[in-house]
Amino acid sequence: MTLKVDLKDVLEALELRTIESNYFYYKKTGEVFMIMDDELRAGEEEPDLDKFPEWQRENIKAAVNIISTDDYLRLPDDYEIDDYSIMEDFCYSIEDEELREELLYAIRGNGAFRMFKDKIYQYDLEDQWYDFKDKRYRKIAIEWCEENNIEYREN
Repeated sequence: MTLKVDLKDVLEALELRTIESNYFYYKKTGEVFMIMDDELRAGEEEPDLDKFPEWQRENIKAAVNIISTDDYLRLPDDYEIDDYSIMEDFCYSIEDEELREELLYAIRGNGAFRMFKDKIYQYDLEDQWYDFKDKRYRKIAIEWCEENNIEYREN
């Protein structure tokens, strides 16, 4: 059986991830889906599904399967994707030395992400930034597929 996935599903998971969310690839269907930390924790025990809202029960059942089978692969999470490094690499990609230094200074210390965003809007670099970030996420997604022997489709 050859594993396949829509690359756009992997990219969407990378973009939408949060510290509390976990994205998984289900080998049997090729689907990518999200499970929250609390649902995974519930799946570690023998959960009484009646104690959970109807909308959450399917994810808890999936969490039990994730824990007890090899049918799922975790997608890269916040610990594997270093958004700060991506932001820093973007700064280094700026040819104008003064602007590059100003961006690099903005990402030092507290509030780095907010300061960076302020600067890219101030200097009308948002399109350039989002193109850079999209390309980096695409590279991460493709590498994840290749590392896990998953064929990807691009629509």
